[in-house]
Amino acid sequence: METNKKILYVDDERINLELFKINFRNDFEIFVADSAHKGLEILSEQNINVIISDLKMPQMNGLEFIEKIKAETPSKICILLTAFMESDVMLKAINNELVFRYIMKPWRKNELVDILDLAFKKHLELNH
Repeated sequence: METNKKILYVDDERINLELFKINFRNDFEIFVADSAHKGLEILSEQNINVIISDLKMPQMNGLEFIEKIKAETPSKICILLTAFMESDVMLKAINNELVFRYIMKPWRKNELVDILDLAFKKHLELNH
């Protein structure tokens, strides 16, 4: 496992966190949080470059979470994951260059691996 490939996955549904860990633990170093606030705590302690966040969460939604991350560290690569097609959210995220990709649930592992590989390549481009 390449330890420089750290991913933070934030989702308020614990089953989604467990499924993500099971699917990707051999490919990446995975950190999970069941709220945006816990995600921010992890980001303050770990050097994570790719963040995946669910959109629909209580207290702070995924887009608000990503806005906070990008305000502090614009080079972080953020991916928004959702089961709901919300064009206004997508437009805001894309127009403000907040997200690298917008992915619909349920995701397919092979597609998500490809997107994550591209995300790490993009991060390298931005930081070298």
